[in-house]
Amino acid sequence: MPRSTPSKMLRRSKALGGSWRMWKMRLVFWAGAGAIGVVSVGFAWLADRAQALFHALTHAGSWNFLIPLLLTPAGFALCALLAARVFPASQGSGIPQAIAARHVDSPAGRSRLLSMRIAVGKILLTVIGLFCGGSIGREGPTVQVGASIMLFCARLGGMARADGLILAGSAAGIAAAFNTPLAGIVFAIEEMSKTYHSRVNSLVLIAVIVSGLAALGMVGSYTYFGTANPVLSGMKDWLLVGVCGIGGGAFGALFSAGALSLARRIRRWTQVSAKPLLRAVVLAALCGLGVALIGISTHGATYGTGYEQARGAVEGQALPLFYFVEKLAASFLTMISGIPGGIFAPSLSVGAGLGSTAASLTGSSIALGAILGMAGYFAGVVQAPMTAFVIIMEMTASHDSAIAIMATAMLGYATSRLLAREPLYHGLSRPFLAEAIRAGRAADREQG
Repeated sequence: MPRSTPSKMLRRSKALGGSWRMWKMRLVFWAGAGAIGVVSVGFAWLADRAQALFHALTHAGSWNFLIPLLLTPAGFALCALLAARVFPASQGSGIPQAIAARHVDSPAGRSRLLSMRIAVGKILLTVIGLFCGGSIGREGPTVQVGASIMLFCARLGGMARADGLILAGSAAGIAAAFNTPLAGIVFAIEEMSKTYHSRVNSLVLIAVIVSGLAALGMVGSYTYFGTANPVLSGMKDWLLVGVCGIGGGAFGALFSAGALSLARRIRRWTQVSAKPLLRAVVLAALCGLGVALIGISTHGATYGTGYEQARGAVEGQALPLFYFVEKLAASFLTMISGIPGGIFAPSLSVGAGLGSTAASLTGSSIALGAILGMAGYFAGVVQAPMTAFVIIMEMTASHDSAIAIMATAMLGYATSRLLAREPLYHGLSRPFLAEAIRAGRAADREQG
């Protein structure tokens, strides 16, 4: 039997394992995914400390609840100023920027939306926003941070397919932020890309696994809202599915359509001014004042992410009947202020409040109502029913209620689509996309 020559053996080993350049790209990609997991855990720790410090400041004495009247408007104004001057493209959730970056071919245009500078600013300003009582979450910002890290690694490793790597970084960010790997994958396919490509989604899968393992190694295994597995026991529980689905979709559409409409008006209002930055900062301060007033009237319940309220409802503790309206208003004001911060966690808190109210009125289970309310309202806001279904399932381990959660998410999505035709994140991504395209063309003209 003829022996293999060294050249044949070398070619065979390259076919099986790839060249050094291929292994370099793999190692950089894996390192990037692991870094997303580590950064997500650190981001979560900072966000929790900021909220705890704000709570301590506002509950230390009988008159300390008035501190937000100064701290919140000032903090909002500072965040708006820094976002515009020091960290441009860090405003808002961060998911619209990641969506826009996938449609930009120019490296210069993409770097206007995703960069390590923006990632640092996103974390810093989101933490400041939470310290000032903003009704924001860290999960949406983690998407922009994750996409920025992965795009940075793409440059280091000489990797192509920037759109696929942005998708992978975004999915890894969601998975690590919520400890929901399946939701990260579904979010990437349903919301970020709207399509399925086997090669790109293999990158998503690997990134989610590696980032998840990194986060798991640091904080261990956990369920975001604990374990709640209520079972539907009668017609009143199925009535709750309809109420949470249709009601959640309607309120979600009201939030998303209102945010898109007002965002366009605010852009026109600031652009026609001789001092657009001054108008943006003043608007942020006024929104901060509104958030402070709502927080004072609710004894602090509407500040921050709303995680504690949502978890309490999932565990069966009824929330005040109008909590969901108050939290929705605080979240809406925070969003239109333009400060960096996401809407994932606040939306889940609004949904839990809606479901708690519906369950109280129908005499059903508070825990079941909270879970279904989260599914209906979240699907209504982002118009991504599969993401809503999977993320609620993973965050609450409610496997026995899977059909009810799925039905509620679909009802919420259908209701929202009837009332608000344009999905929130894709509508918000258009101005960022236009700006990035202009920046890319300007860079090409300078090089030419």
